[in-house]
Amino acid sequence: MRKSNYLKSTNPRVPEAAAPFHHSLDIQVRFTDVDMLGHINNNAILSYMDLAKLDYFQEINGDFLQSRDQALAVVNINADFYSQSFINEPLQVWTAVTSLGPKSVVLEQRVINSDTSETKAIGRFVMACFRRSTAKSDLLDPDWVSAAEAFEERTLSRKS
Repeated sequence: MRKSNYLKSTNPRVPEAAAPFHHSLDIQVRFTDVDMLGHINNNAILSYMDLAKLDYFQEINGDFLQSRDQALAVVNINADFYSQSFINEPLQVWTAVTSLGPKSVVLEQRVINSDTSETKAIGRFVMACFRRSTAKSDLLDPDWVSAAEAFEERTLSRKS
Protein backbone atom coordinates (compact mmCIF):
# COMPACT_ATOMS: atom_id res chain seq x y z
CA MET A 1 0.00 0.00 0.00
CA ARG A 2 1.55 3.32 -1.09
CA LYS A 3 1.87 5.82 1.77
CA SER A 4 3.83 8.99 2.32
CA ASN A 5 5.48 8.69 5.70
CA TYR A 6 4.50 7.39 9.06
CA LEU A 7 3.88 9.57 12.09
CA LYS A 8 6.76 10.13 14.51
CA SER A 9 6.71 7.78 17.50
CA THR A 10 5.40 9.05 20.81
CA ASN A 11 8.14 7.09 22.62
CA PRO A 12 11.24 9.29 23.22
CA ARG A 13 13.49 6.17 23.18
CA VAL A 14 12.64 5.48 19.55
CA PRO A 15 15.28 6.92 17.20
CA GLU A 16 14.44 9.01 14.17
CA ALA A 17 13.86 7.06 10.99
CA ALA A 18 16.90 6.62 8.75
CA ALA A 19 14.80 7.50 5.68
CA PRO A 20 11.26 8.55 4.76
CA PHE A 21 8.76 5.72 4.40
CA HIS A 22 6.62 5.28 1.29
CA HIS A 23 5.36 1.77 1.97
CA SER A 24 3.22 0.26 4.67
CA LEU A 25 1.43 -3.03 5.11
CA ASP A 26 -1.51 -3.69 7.44
CA ILE A 27 -0.95 -6.84 9.48
CA GLN A 28 -3.50 -9.46 10.39
CA VAL A 29 -2.54 -11.06 13.71
CA ARG A 30 -2.99 -14.83 13.76
CA PHE A 31 -3.97 -16.97 16.75
CA THR A 32 -0.59 -18.72 16.68
CA ASP A 33 1.23 -15.35 16.99
CA VAL A 34 -0.11 -14.80 20.50
CA ASP A 35 0.73 -16.24 23.93
CA MET A 36 -1.75 -16.97 26.76
CA LEU A 37 -1.58 -13.34 27.96
CA GLY A 38 -2.47 -11.92 24.54
CA HIS A 39 1.08 -10.74 23.77
CA ILE A 40 2.42 -11.11 20.25
CA ASN A 41 5.65 -13.14 20.18
CA ASN A 42 8.76 -11.32 18.95
CA ASN A 43 9.27 -14.04 16.32
CA ALA A 44 5.86 -13.14 14.90
CA ILE A 45 6.95 -9.49 14.67
CA LEU A 46 9.91 -10.60 12.53
CA SER A 47 7.51 -12.64 10.37
CA TYR A 48 5.38 -9.52 9.86
CA MET A 49 8.50 -7.72 8.68
CA ASP A 50 9.16 -10.56 6.21
CA LEU A 51 5.63 -10.20 4.80
CA ALA A 52 6.16 -6.47 4.41
CA LYS A 53 9.52 -7.00 2.66
CA LEU A 54 7.85 -9.24 0.11
CA ASP A 55 5.05 -6.72 -0.49
CA TYR A 56 7.58 -3.87 -0.70
CA PHE A 57 9.72 -5.60 -3.34
CA GLN A 58 6.63 -6.57 -5.35
CA GLU A 59 5.46 -2.94 -5.34
CA ILE A 60 8.85 -1.68 -6.49
CA ASN A 61 9.19 -3.94 -9.48
CA GLY A 62 6.83 -6.90 -9.47
CA ASP A 63 8.73 -10.17 -9.48
CA PHE A 64 11.74 -8.69 -11.28
CA LEU A 65 14.41 -10.21 -9.02
CA GLN A 66 12.54 -13.44 -8.35
CA SER A 67 11.74 -14.16 -11.99
CA ARG A 68 15.38 -13.96 -13.04
CA ASP A 69 18.64 -15.60 -12.13
CA GLN A 70 19.28 -12.77 -9.68
CA ALA A 71 17.85 -12.79 -6.13
CA LEU A 72 18.23 -11.20 -2.69
CA ALA A 73 18.90 -13.00 0.58
CA VAL A 74 18.87 -11.64 4.13
CA VAL A 75 22.41 -11.79 5.53
CA ASN A 76 22.01 -9.66 8.67
CA ILE A 77 19.11 -8.83 11.01
CA ASN A 78 19.07 -6.35 13.88
CA ALA A 79 15.86 -5.79 15.82
CA ASP A 80 14.93 -3.51 18.71
CA PHE A 81 11.66 -4.05 20.56
CA TYR A 82 10.26 -0.94 22.25
CA SER A 83 6.81 -1.95 23.42
CA GLN A 84 4.68 -5.05 23.77
CA SER A 85 2.20 -5.80 21.02
CA PHE A 86 -1.20 -7.31 21.74
CA ILE A 87 -3.71 -9.36 19.79
CA ASN A 88 -6.27 -6.55 19.46
CA GLU A 89 -3.88 -3.84 18.20
CA PRO A 90 -4.05 -2.53 14.64
CA LEU A 91 -0.48 -3.09 13.43
CA GLN A 92 1.32 -1.92 10.33
CA VAL A 93 4.85 -2.49 9.07
CA TRP A 94 6.56 0.46 7.39
CA THR A 95 9.47 -0.30 5.05
CA ALA A 96 12.17 1.78 3.34
CA VAL A 97 15.50 1.19 1.66
CA THR A 98 18.02 3.26 3.61
CA SER A 99 21.09 2.59 1.47
CA LEU A 100 22.53 0.46 -1.28
CA GLY A 101 25.91 -1.11 -1.79
CA PRO A 102 27.11 -2.43 -5.12
CA LYS A 103 25.78 -5.88 -4.12
CA SER A 104 23.53 -5.14 -1.14
CA VAL A 105 20.34 -3.47 0.03
CA VAL A 106 19.83 -2.08 3.55
CA LEU A 107 16.22 -1.86 4.76
CA GLU A 108 14.64 -0.30 7.83
CA GLN A 109 11.27 -1.56 8.96
CA ARG A 110 9.07 -0.32 11.78
CA VAL A 111 6.10 -2.08 13.32
CA ILE A 112 3.63 0.49 14.63
CA ASN A 113 0.19 0.68 16.18
CA SER A 114 -1.65 2.47 13.38
CA ASP A 115 -4.10 4.15 15.78
CA THR A 116 -1.56 5.62 18.22
CA SER A 117 1.62 5.74 16.05
CA GLU A 118 3.44 3.95 18.86
CA THR A 119 6.54 2.21 17.50
CA LYS A 120 6.56 -1.38 18.67
CA ALA A 121 9.76 -2.58 16.97
CA ILE A 122 12.42 -1.52 14.51
CA GLY A 123 14.23 -3.96 12.23
CA ARG A 124 17.32 -3.28 10.14
CA PHE A 125 18.10 -5.82 7.44
CA VAL A 126 21.00 -6.25 5.05
CA MET A 127 20.17 -8.23 1.93
CA ALA A 128 22.83 -9.47 -0.47
CA CYS A 129 22.35 -9.90 -4.19
CA PHE A 130 23.41 -13.20 -5.73
CA ARG A 131 23.05 -15.33 -8.85
CA ARG A 132 20.98 -18.46 -8.35
CA SER A 133 22.80 -20.35 -11.10
CA THR A 134 26.23 -19.85 -9.51
CA ALA A 135 25.28 -19.23 -5.86
CA LYS A 136 27.76 -16.33 -5.93
CA SER A 137 27.31 -12.67 -5.07
CA ASP A 138 26.36 -10.32 -7.86
CA LEU A 139 26.02 -6.60 -8.54
CA LEU A 140 22.53 -5.16 -8.10
CA ASP A 141 20.77 -4.82 -11.44
CA PRO A 142 20.80 -1.12 -12.52
CA ASP A 143 17.15 -1.37 -13.64
CA TRP A 144 16.15 -2.59 -10.17
CA VAL A 145 18.16 0.23 -8.54
CA SER A 146 16.38 2.78 -10.78
CA ALA A 147 12.98 1.31 -9.86
CA ALA A 148 13.85 1.42 -6.14
CA GLU A 149 14.99 5.04 -6.41
CA ALA A 150 11.80 6.00 -8.24
CA PHE A 151 9.70 4.28 -5.56
CA GLU A 152 11.66 5.89 -2.72
CA GLU A 153 11.52 9.25 -4.53
CA ARG A 154 15.22 9.91 -3.86
CA THR A 155 18.70 8.88 -4.87
CA LEU A 156 19.80 6.00 -2.70
CA SER A 157 23.24 6.35 -1.17
CA ARG A 158 25.66 3.69 -2.21
CA LYS A 159 27.98 2.29 0.42
CA SER A 160 30.81 0.01 -0.57
